[in-house]
Amino acid sequence: MNKPLAGALTALALIGAAAATSPATAATPAAETKAQVKAQVKAVDFAGTVALSNCSGSVVRTPSAQPNDPALVLSNGHCLETGMPGPGQVVVNRASSRTFSLLNSAGNKVATLRASRIAYGTMTDTDVSLYQLTSTYAQIQSSYGIKALELNAAHPVQGTAIKVVSGYWKRIYSCNADGFVYRLKEGDWTWKDSLRYTSACNTIGGTSGSPVIDNATGKVVAVNNTGNEDGQRCTVNNPCEVDQNGNVTVRQGINYAQETYILVPCIGAGSKVDLTRPGCTLPRP
Repeated sequence: MNKPLAGALTALALIGAAAATSPATAATPAAETKAQVKAQVKAVDFAGTVALSNCSGSVVRTPSAQPNDPALVLSNGHCLETGMPGPGQVVVNRASSRTFSLLNSAGNKVATLRASRIAYGTMTDTDVSLYQLTSTYAQIQSSYGIKALELNAAHPVQGTAIKVVSGYWKRIYSCNADGFVYRLKEGDWTWKDSLRYTSACNTIGGTSGSPVIDNATGKVVAVNNTGNEDGQRCTVNNPCEVDQNGNVTVRQGINYAQETYILVPCIGAGSKVDLTRPGCTLPRP
């Protein structure tokens, strides 16, 4: 895993990389002006991301979320303040008062947001946590001018240009979706259909929970969670890839994320997690 870090390490944070604009997704006709080209480009920055005490995260919403719904924060299951869930363990609707530092586009803290509960958390099949906040989407936007990041409802596409945006380190990594892993095994945990980055996204401890954002749409397609640090096989901090035939591949220095489109069917009216909704495949308690 991209190891969670103790809050005391914040003072040693790396200098944040400036947010970069991404290239347009299609070739631009020569007749178009520079202004028209610029309008087609989606700028990915820190707005809507958060810093946890030990990880990164983001304020997210589904396409159907309403302004007065309680806002949700997305991070990793292994970032939960209750500790890493064991294999098969699912945390649902557990009271929490955890706080999150909300960042603006420049990566500056503009507010402290507070959770009312852990809406969902697991490290089985995926590595994800969703916190329900005491603030609504409308309150956050009205008070701080920051919109929640939208969860893409579709499976990500190989080759897509992406950015991993760490609120903890105030750093943005740029690379591409290199491919998808049938099973990613790390220690006692196994994750399904993980997203593998190209090598440029060399994420580190503290980037766990960072949103993985599609450059072209600005939508969240995955949540950053791990990487193979030492070239070991299937151990903690050294995940291995397992294909449908059981063949194992180790890629030292390569990092991974868990897809988030699977969350969308599980979030219903009021932006409440409902694991019984049609199409919801998240593990249940």
